[in-house]
Amino acid sequence: MNIWMKSASAICLLALAACAQPATQTTQQVIDPYANLGNGAVYQGNLSGGTLGSEATAQYFNSQVGNTVLFAANQTTLTGDARAILARQAGWLKQHGTFSAVVQGHAEETGTREYNLALGARRASAVQEYLVSQGVEAGRIRTLSFGKERPVEVCSDEACYAKNRRAVTVVSETGVGS
Repeated sequence: MNIWMKSASAICLLALAACAQPATQTTQQVIDPYANLGNGAVYQGNLSGGTLGSEATAQYFNSQVGNTVLFAANQTTLTGDARAILARQAGWLKQHGTFSAVVQGHAEETGTREYNLALGARRASAVQEYLVSQGVEAGRIRTLSFGKERPVEVCSDEACYAKNRRAVTVVSETGVGS
């Protein structure tokens, strides 16, 4: 073959290669399994550290049920608002039988130390009796009085005094709370 024949053959091969169909590219199809649910993705696995929306935690009790009831000055009588909160507490405690509670009674800073310790104890007892009357086992509730020793607000006006006249229910999962 001469040089002209080789060149013509090469040009023909290049022309045929240029006319050839490109290879079809296969694209991988991605299917979203949640696309037609209408409510967005639903996570169905376990989460470390608990489950979403769990009501069986002390944090849920404090934030959603309510752990504090307030009293009028020198009083241990439960108000309507206090009874509503305590009814929710009783319902939660009955539903979560592995929890125990300590009811902490507090008083404002006026009065003697001894008087306020006794007043805090009577407030804690009033809360305990109400929870028991709502069906919570008496052995799961303990009372404790701090009197005026642990104020939530430190000041000397009626607004602060009102916040310190309280009983706080502290729940814990193992045994009686601390």
